[in-house]
Amino acid sequence: MLDINKMMAQAHADPAMRGHLVELDHWTEQQAIEMARADGLELTDAHLGMIRYLRDCYADHGGTINARMLMQSLETEFAGMGGHRFLYTLFPHGPIAQASRYAGLPMPPGTRDPSFGTTH
Repeated sequence: MLDINKMMAQAHADPAMRGHLVELDHWTEQQAIEMARADGLELTDAHLGMIRYLRDCYADHGGTINARMLMQSLETEFAGMGGHRFLYTLFPHGPIAQASRYAGLPMPPGTRDPSFGTTH
């Protein structure tokens, strides 16, 4: 299960340590699958598609894209599948926080709440 306390501690840590992996280049999809499985979530192609999209956004924009812009971008990209609602069915603990964790990415700037966008 997602540990919000660990995420909060990382949010206040050194910026290089904010992501769940120190070296972003060493991330693999297999790591994401294993992390999700440990949290009780089986990643499908749709999950991996969103994770790849987040990694592509990070590669294109670095840490400059903020959480609100990223959420709008995700909603647009996945509009054909159900948009906002679809994103929450994939990642119920928050599409940005939970998917960023599995993608091995730092939380986007402007994210005050690590469960950004959750219904809790």
